[in-house]
Amino acid sequence: MNMQTSHVMAPPPPKRLEEMRLPVVMMRDILLKTMFRKNVDMVSDLSGAICLPRAVTQELVDMARDQRLLEATGTLNANSGNEMGYQLTDLGKARAQDALAQSEYFGPMPVPLDVYREQVKRQSIRNIQITRQQLTSAMGHLILPGSLLDHLGPAVSAGRSILMYGPPGNGKSSISNGIRDAMGDKIYVPRAIEYAGQVITVYDPIVHSAAEDDEQDPNSLRRVARFDSRYVKCDRPTVITGGELSLDMLDLVYNPTARTYQAPLQLKSTGGIFIVDDLGRQAEPPQTLVNRWIVPLEESKDILALQSGEKFEVPFDTLVIFSTNFHPNEIFDQAALRRIFFKIKIDGPSQENFLKIFALVAKKKGMPLDEASLVHLLKRKYPTIDNVYANYQPIFLIDQMISICEFEGIPYQMSPDLIDRAWANMFVKDEHIVK
Repeated sequence: MNMQTSHVMAPPPPKRLEEMRLPVVMMRDILLKTMFRKNVDMVSDLSGAICLPRAVTQELVDMARDQRLLEATGTLNANSGNEMGYQLTDLGKARAQDALAQSEYFGPMPVPLDVYREQVKRQSIRNIQITRQQLTSAMGHLILPGSLLDHLGPAVSAGRSILMYGPPGNGKSSISNGIRDAMGDKIYVPRAIEYAGQVITVYDPIVHSAAEDDEQDPNSLRRVARFDSRYVKCDRPTVITGGELSLDMLDLVYNPTARTYQAPLQLKSTGGIFIVDDLGRQAEPPQTLVNRWIVPLEESKDILALQSGEKFEVPFDTLVIFSTNFHPNEIFDQAALRRIFFKIKIDGPSQENFLKIFALVAKKKGMPLDEASLVHLLKRKYPTIDNVYANYQPIFLIDQMISICEFEGIPYQMSPDLIDRAWANMFVKDEHIVK
């Protein structure tokens, strides 16, 4: 697949402690908590645990030693190139426990929010230019009318918001996934960010898939930091939500035990796509959900709140795709519709495209085509539903016929009778139940 070759500028690793732009006490405490919780005693291991270069980690260790929180163990570790070991002093252990009582967070040093903002600009979704060829390649498994790509391409390249609407079963979700696949480049996701001394975890293995080329050989003597390892190099993220989406999922999640925050879904999807599938099936009305997105969509920034009630701005750099089976006029007022930049109708296939899809699915599943059965389907069955074709129907009908053949112990085949049996399972007759 011909994918993007654009290279996002990587966040450079900090060279000195003063470049970190984090509160010094916070950095020192994270170092102590990490040593206490993970039982690491050498700068090389500590550097990996807190995701900072060795020189910067050494500066932190030296600072903690000056404050009598750490001491050298006096033993050189032969396995690690005669590296000096360090341990917490009694004062250091007390400080680590005190710091853990205030916040359980330890491990990777967070990235200050302002520093993260700079990285978001470097890898903005708005910088992506997707060509027709990339979009066609990513949608290769779907049979779509050419006019659909005419609308979809500019919408994706603009990196704004898209509303896809139309009858169910025509691949709105598959198209959303195809858009994601067309974005072939990688971005850098922070493990955690810091604002006002609070830690907000962002990297989430459920949402983010780390790039395979990010793995470095842990056994190499000189591990060269190609970029700031407080970030993880990932594919552009995709968050997909459906009927379960509620407004509170778009707020910071506070963990009262750990005293840390978890980024909401839209912050995790920064630099990628946020898909709201099945709009209109959520507990909250669609208008309310879209109102929540208005400021972010227009101003490229979102407003989140800490437990204290303090509000602050975070970047909003996400392609939002709303997908619904309802007509937009049924679920939105005109003001909301104006704010969604692109509205694209996804209709069922024409009879010609339906047959193409049917033939493709049959070939893929090893089901021989039969002309009499196809004529029966098009002339007898589809007129009963006003010849309304949907993209999901070929797969449904062929899978049903395969199941019947397997149950009857006969080779895969099509016949008008099997078409009738498969069709009966696709539509439930509206019959009155006699009580």
